[in-house]
Amino acid sequence: MEFNQASKTVQLCAKGMELEGQGQLTDAFNHFNEAWSVATDDIEKCTAAHYIARHQKSIADKLKWDMTALQFALNIKDYSAGEFLPSLYLNIAKCYEDLRDYDNAKTNYLLAFSFSNRLPDNGYSNMIKGGIKNGLDRVNN
Repeated sequence: MEFNQASKTVQLCAKGMELEGQGQLTDAFNHFNEAWSVATDDIEKCTAAHYIARHQKSIADKLKWDMTALQFALNIKDYSAGEFLPSLYLNIAKCYEDLRDYDNAKTNYLLAFSFSNRLPDNGYSNMIKGGIKNGLDRVNN
């Protein structure tokens, strides 16, 4: 998916990721929150919500933000938005698994798998596909 590099939301998320990598988690979270507050379309809102989800202290709050990101992703009409879906469904499935709601976990792992053919052929794709496989293995046992 192409991101508008001139977008304030994209710039804030990129800076947040940089700060995250430096271990400056509070500053990163603040950037992601600001990105959420200035987001103007579904792609930007999906992106900001995804990063906010990563910084939640409870699984329930993480699930809420992952579901928010998914709702905005589902509003994106561009086919390339489908690259978001496997990762978002994977994150949601893992939340349900951590909450011991294995039926919803399995449903979301299967949804992640159903969209995995939209991923490009690269290391990121392999990581997501591996996460989906491992999750399905865990909830099917």
